[in-house]
Amino acid sequence: MTILANPERLQAFISSIFTTSGSSASEAEQIASHLVGANLAGHDSHGIGLIPAYLAHLEAGLVRPNQVPVRIGGVGPFAVFDGQMGYGQPITNAVMAQAAAIAKDIGVALITLRNVQHVGRVGTYAEALAAQGLMSIHFVNAIYDEPCVAPFRGSDARLMTNPVCIAIPGSRPVLLDFATSGIAMGKVRVAYNKQEPLALGRLIDSAGQPTTSPKVLFEDPKGALLPFGEHKGWGLAFVAEILGGALAGGPTAADAAGRKRGLVNGLFSIVLEPGRLIDGGGFDDTVAQLTDYVKASPAADPERPVLVPGEPERESRAQRGRDGIPVDPATWKQICSRARGLGLVPPEFTSDAPAQRP
Repeated sequence: MTILANPERLQAFISSIFTTSGSSASEAEQIASHLVGANLAGHDSHGIGLIPAYLAHLEAGLVRPNQVPVRIGGVGPFAVFDGQMGYGQPITNAVMAQAAAIAKDIGVALITLRNVQHVGRVGTYAEALAAQGLMSIHFVNAIYDEPCVAPFRGSDARLMTNPVCIAIPGSRPVLLDFATSGIAMGKVRVAYNKQEPLALGRLIDSAGQPTTSPKVLFEDPKGALLPFGEHKGWGLAFVAEILGGALAGGPTAADAAGRKRGLVNGLFSIVLEPGRLIDGGGFDDTVAQLTDYVKASPAADPERPVLVPGEPERESRAQRGRDGIPVDPATWKQICSRARGLGLVPPEFTSDAPAQRP
């Protein structure tokens, strides 16, 4: 049965996993806060289920604990960073802090980051910037031992899920954060752990034929994810590969085949103060008016009202913060096995009836 984890106790447990495996207290807390925060926001694909992979990368020497980003280029609004193959969450936190400082000083920052392990949920950084009144746009490429997304009209995997994220600050903040595949790879992992099929149109098997089985991403012979929106999602994925990879000076899918790297990200971000372009109060009022206008559309299903980007995450935080974070048994077993291997005793949480699902 699904467990319901108290967020504070869960975060303390996850932090202890990373301190025990070699991270400083600050680094471990940043990783744990980010992962648990992703679960709270409803994005289990980018939450604590990633811990076994992170620890496997650590054991293989593919991620280096306790690194800091190094600024290696750029003047004025431009800044180029190397992540030294450190954990993505603390590295990206530090880079975005510098981006925010530049944007507040001169109005805009254009940032690239290369050579960093998995940065996690990009929306986390965009939300933190928006809380400071900063708008941001992010393109991310990803390199793994094997790609997982097929090109439009292709039949095998060539890229990863290459996310795009845009955040707009204000009294009614907007957050658009999505993978360019029809579904995030982590969501396929969750379905695989829960032994649940996925909708048609998300996956193809090793022969390039449609399938609903998530095992095609985790068992040989491998299949692939499809981009969302056919050529539209594929086009965004390809551009994200160029901006997050080539423009950042990091690896791209074309030169990564067969190399053991772990899960490496590259990032291109634009961070700006919208008040440099338009009166802040007037802009905020316009966004609020537009939000009310679109949400006034009568819902096709009364149980599913119109939402604007960012609302699902806010609703999930409220519900999961109150009721607990649902974790499927397979994921929890994998995390606990890793924790016990480090000499830690996992906490006990209550179980929920199968009817309540993440």
